[in-house]
Amino acid sequence: MVFLFWSRPSAEQQKQCINKSGPFNYDAKYRGATAKAVSILKEDCELHKDGFLLNHARVLVGSGRDTYEKGKNALQSWRHFGLNWTFVDSKTRVQNGVKFCVCVKEFLPWLVMPLEVVFVNESQKSKKGGALGGASFRFGGGTLKGHLLAGEESFSIELDENNQVWYEILSFSKPAHFLSFIGYPYVQLRQKYFAHQSSNAVRKHLGAP
Repeated sequence: MVFLFWSRPSAEQQKQCINKSGPFNYDAKYRGATAKAVSILKEDCELHKDGFLLNHARVLVGSGRDTYEKGKNALQSWRHFGLNWTFVDSKTRVQNGVKFCVCVKEFLPWLVMPLEVVFVNESQKSKKGGALGGASFRFGGGTLKGHLLAGEESFSIELDENNQVWYEILSFSKPAHFLSFIGYPYVQLRQKYFAHQSSNAVRKHLGAP
């Protein structure tokens, strides 16, 4: 099952794809795994044994709490997917259990790939004296049947103890359809290309040089 459209998919068409999609297409034991640190996933032997490959990018996008809050808003409104060749409906709620579609233009057709939000984590750290220190906001989406890949991808914005703001993408995936199986090297290149372009989109939204 693959969802293809010759023009930019409408909200109604995306809804139809979600209704036709199945449950998660990867093992429940890995559900929410991208909430962990990348160092932990790199050491997960089972993940690699089951054929999943990691993709990770972390870039500096600015500094200060205002930038962090703006970055958090960017993720909640899917600005990190604000590209001319891929998007997520900006009205999609970033809330556990919400199903959504990532729409990707590949040559002529648009691919519509269904996912479900599997976790949303937010944390605040305090300095001595009660002042606010670091903070982070992260959410992850798991692939559903009808997606060309099996796995999970998370996005986060973090304000560290040095007042710097970081944008991070962390995912693990493997082919879930013969099209992605025969073209997986290309898929991996596209994942890296998306990470680069998505980072630029976040920087642009935050007004960082």
